[in-house]
Amino acid sequence: MAFDLTMPILVVDDYSTMIRIIRNLLKQLGFDNVDDASDGSAALAKMQVKKYGLVISDWNMEPMTGYDLLREVRANPELSKTPFIMITAESKTENVIAAKKAGVSNYIVKPFNAATLKTKMEAVFGPAE
Repeated sequence: MAFDLTMPILVVDDYSTMIRIIRNLLKQLGFDNVDDASDGSAALAKMQVKKYGLVISDWNMEPMTGYDLLREVRANPELSKTPFIMITAESKTENVIAAKKAGVSNYIVKPFNAATLKTKMEAVFGPAE
């Protein structure tokens, strides 16, 4: 399944600068339908109202981390198939393994650029058409 440039994407990060950076990278790739949330619980609330084609979430957030959000999404039958890319500043092997076990679609270590984001998204969806 190639990615659809019109699909809604939810960016979850507690750092507004990072949200802006990811929005700009997505815009460079041709995505305009981007919402954001400041933590996992806010993201979950948005996901219950709107169906997203992709969630891009930071790992480290309070009060609900990206890892907790991923586990909640995968445990919810209505949301469980949503593609989920985790972003983290730490490339700890145990975090990558935990995220994989929890069902993450892909994993990006900061810092990253539009090309990296595109590669990770293509690994989830297939190349853009």
